[in-house]
Amino acid sequence: RRPGSNANRDPPAGDPVNCITTSQIRSANVIDDQTIDFRMRNGQVLRNTLPNRCPGLGFNRAFSHDTRSSRLCSVDVITVVETGAGPRRGASCGLGQFVPVKPAEAAK
Repeated sequence: RRPGSNANRDPPAGDPVNCITTSQIRSANVIDDQTIDFRMRNGQVLRNTLPNRCPGLGFNRAFSHDTRSSRLCSVDVITVVETGAGPRRGASCGLGQFVPVKPAEAAK
């Protein structure tokens, strides 16, 4: 977790959802080893708090996902993309639910 990170203290702005449509994701902002904010095309921000720390995620701030559908769900796995001498695969980690947060809270 980054020093001063308030990722787990931000109040939810709605009910959690299990899946999001990948074509509606505008960007993904890695907060730390356990938290990713997905900014959607409609302006909504959905925070995914992974059930466990994902080693290297917060440091590399990059991940990939292999989904065979048009959705990214809480049962899916992401893989850290390690940068440095060239991209390579890092740890693979399961996602959690997607919880709406206020955009102002997501910017912290």
